[in-house]
Amino acid sequence: MKSNKLANKKIKASTQHFLDVAEIKEDCVLLKDGTLRAVLLVSSINFSLKSEDEQNAIIAAYIGFLNFLEFPLQIVIQSRQLDIDGYLDRLKKIEKEQTNELLRIQTAEYRQYVSELVDLGEIMNKRFYVVIPYDPLSDKQKSWFKRLLGLFTAAKEVKLNQDAFSKRRHELFQRVDHILSGLASMSLKSVVLDTQSLIELYYNTYNPDVYSKEKLVEINKLRIEE
Repeated sequence: MKSNKLANKKIKASTQHFLDVAEIKEDCVLLKDGTLRAVLLVSSINFSLKSEDEQNAIIAAYIGFLNFLEFPLQIVIQSRQLDIDGYLDRLKKIEKEQTNELLRIQTAEYRQYVSELVDLGEIMNKRFYVVIPYDPLSDKQKSWFKRLLGLFTAAKEVKLNQDAFSKRRHELFQRVDHILSGLASMSLKSVVLDTQSLIELYYNTYNPDVYSKEKLVEINKLRIEE
């Protein structure tokens, strides 16, 4: 009887209720506690293929980068099965437009070969992210009382104070510029994820089983019913 009651009971809390993310906008993530996050997609380098001088230069740049940091960073490495749907779609389009029958058959066979190779081999794609935080309560210029008061009013500011958000975002992206230059000193290329990319990243992270089957619609194409 208890299980029947639980089954018939309506679910009042959505999944979003249990997530720390309050909103994603203006190329940053706004958490429920009032803190902000920016995410960088960072390239990789093959350290073992570098010369000894290049390796020493990279290590020295990395040490300098760490010593100059005044705030914490989070490094996230994600492994996902390689998504080649876009590549296969382009091959299919080339196949249909091909006027030479022999080339059309070869293109079709190549497309099938690549598709089966990825499925059977489970080829993984590895991506590297750097998450940069900004916590207004860590501002050393604020008094202890103001920082304590901000702890209880952060959620209210998230919803009501756009000016506070703009100020915090400005402070966050000053940190972003610093990290971008630091990564560049190690010959690492990095780019700031925009709003659409952030939404896709969180969607893929929290829905690893369905993200490849159910693609997200671009935010500028969403229709909001009033």
